[in-house]
Parts: sequence; C-alpha cells; structure tokens
Amino acid sequence: MTRTAYAPVPTTPVDEVALEARAAELCSRSIKTTSKRAALHLAIRCMDLTTLEGVDTPGKVSSLCRKAIRPDATDPSVPSVAAVCVYPEMVAHAAATVAGTGVAVASVAGAFPSGLSDLDVRCDDIRSAVVDGADEIDIVLNRSAFLAGDLARVHDEVAASKEACGDAHLKVILEAGELGGYEPIRRASMLAMAAGADFIKTSTGKIPKAATHATALCMAEAIREFAQREGRSVGFKAAGGIRSAKQAWHYLVLMGETLGTGWLTPDRFRLGASSLLNDVLLQLAKLDHGRYGGPDYVTVD
Repeated sequence: MTRTAYAPVPTTPVDEVALEARAAELCSRSIKTTSKRAALHLAIRCMDLTTLEGVDTPGKVSSLCRKAIRPDATDPSVPSVAAVCVYPEMVAHAAATVAGTGVAVASVAGAFPSGLSDLDVRCDDIRSAVVDGADEIDIVLNRSAFLAGDLARVHDEVAASKEACGDAHLKVILEAGELGGYEPIRRASMLAMAAGADFIKTSTGKIPKAATHATALCMAEAIREFAQREGRSVGFKAAGGIRSAKQAWHYLVLMGETLGTGWLTPDRFRLGASSLLNDVLLQLAKLDHGRYGGPDYVTVD
C-alpha cells in the first residue's frame, strides 16, 4: 500500500456564530410519528455497540456481541447493529461470536485513548488486532503533535496507521473537545482525511467534553468539502455522551441535511453507543404498545 505524502491541507474558515446557529436549527427539527420506526431502525443499524472498560471479560464481550446481533430477543424485525467496538485484547472473542452474522468487529488500537506511544508500537497493535479479526480500527489523533503545530507528523502517523490496517477500515478520533475550537477541528478533520482516514470520529468518550451538534456539523462540512475537492467520500462517527433516541435523531437529521441521504448508511455514518441502544429499544416498544417498558425490558450492558 502506498502511503499518502504530506502536503499542507487548505481549509475553509469557520463562521462560529453561523455554525452554532445552523446546528441548533437542524437539531430543533422533529421526526414525524410515521417515520420514527424507520429512524430508530436506521439508528440501530448505524451503531457501534461499545465496551471499553478495564473490567471487560471474554464473557462480557460475548454477551454484548449477542445483543449486537439480536438487539431485541422478542422482536426479530429489529436489525443488528453495525459493529461491536472492543479493546484489542478482546477482538478474537468478539470475532468468534459475530462470525457470519454481518456484524463487524471494531477495535480501539494504537495507544487508545492518548495515542502517544511509539509509532511502531502503535502500528504493531493495529496489525495484531487485524490479525485477530478486527474489520475496523479506531485510532486517536496525536493531539500533542497537532497542538504543537507538527502537522506533518500527525499526517504521517495517520498514514502509517492506515497502512498497518491493511484491508480494515480506519476511523480517526479527533478528540474534538481537546482541540481548542472549530478552526482546529476543521483543520484536523481535513488532515486526517488527506492522510487516508475512512471515517473521522468526534471523541473517545473518555473526556467530559465529547460530541456536540456544532462539532459534528463542523466535521460534516469538512467531509463535504473534502468529497467535493478530492472525490472521495469519508464517513462520520459521533461518539461520547449520546444516550437517547432523541439525540440519535438529531445526528441523523444533521448528517442528512449536510451530506445528503447517501451518508445515512452504516458505511458512512456511525453512532458510538453503550447505553444508547437500550433507549432506542424502549422507544420502539412505546411505538408498539403505547407505553414505555419497565427497567427489566432491556438488558443491562
């Protein structure tokens, strides 16, 4: 695989006031009752069901994978999620459980969540996860190098990570809450895409300031500009603090209005989810029965 050479990436200036106003307007829109089931099913199909805890065990991961395959054991019409996301140590267990189901295995590799170990070590970590069965790799942008202005290093590290992925897809987590504003978020988005990212992602979910609607819009507009300029479509993943079906609807509207319905597919849009799936299942139950299920209606992940 030929690594992309670094070149300065031009970016369009961000109008902060207009960006935030546009994000607020898009997320004030409601979804008609007749469309809610389709929207909820789409949200599920675009989820990365995630467990990234130090207490993860093979049994816990296998249980999560079974829920990813069949989110509602009582309703076979509810679709599977897009992927399960686990630490590299748990990839083989996840891959064995989801084999043949269409659910992908994603792994946070390469010194997650800091992204600050030796690059060779990070790339070895990525290659090992792919060998164990990972279909997708989520890495974290080197914010230390980015904030120090060493953009060539940031680019080259992403490009090396993409090369280490082989046939697996690469998601690059910007950790937008640490970048210092919309201008650097836009610049980091363009840089990651130019280096070969298949997806750009808002956050690790490990810091208090994670995904926001304005941040998502800023990144989506960068994806649109990159697609127009380079002719390559890059996916978007929102992660961090997304817990309710209403929040999921907001991101569906924001993506559809900004990038078009062609992005409303698991190939181009993902939602990082741990507790989100349960709320979506409760919303589906309400559509069916006219009331919310009790606390024992859904499993506790």
